[in-house]
Amino acid sequence: MTKAALFSAKHAASCPQCGAELVIRSGQHGPFLGCSHYPQCDYIRSLKPQGDGHVVKVLEGQLCPECQSTLVLRQGRFGMFIGCLNYPECGHIAPTAVADATAFTCPQCRTGKLVQRTSRFGKSFYACDRYPACKYALNNQPVAGECAYCHFPLLMEKNTARGAKRFCADKGCGRPVATNDNEE
Repeated sequence: MTKAALFSAKHAASCPQCGAELVIRSGQHGPFLGCSHYPQCDYIRSLKPQGDGHVVKVLEGQLCPECQSTLVLRQGRFGMFIGCLNYPECGHIAPTAVADATAFTCPQCRTGKLVQRTSRFGKSFYACDRYPACKYALNNQPVAGECAYCHFPLLMEKNTARGAKRFCADKGCGRPVATNDNEE
């Protein structure tokens, strides 16, 4: 996009501090609008799109549990999320989808359940739903079973060059576990 098109897209305006014309300037962090009477007037405005959670869609019929205002779908720097319309007065946020719960109890705290989550890079992982009290996480899919070496109550399935194999889910052990269909 050319500077002229960028300027016309932002609507030619006058400086709110002194009333002079705003001009496009280039700086260390990219182009910006600045007052033409610089250095007497130091007004600037960024031309970058704001990544602070701008509203994408209003979710009709869904209310904020904290302030009873309408919930909206927002785009943030880590992706889409649901937030309160009264942000920043109300800071309620929620993920766009409910995490998928597995039938596995967390082997570390033994009270939480392992849920499938998505990292900010788009990869799936499994973590305890009691986070941050329990920080157990697993990058591979959990499967039922017990390690024959350390007796850890959970296994994980990894895709290797020879196909899917099961390993101990304990970070200290991590040994391959023999199954009926693939003997180690």
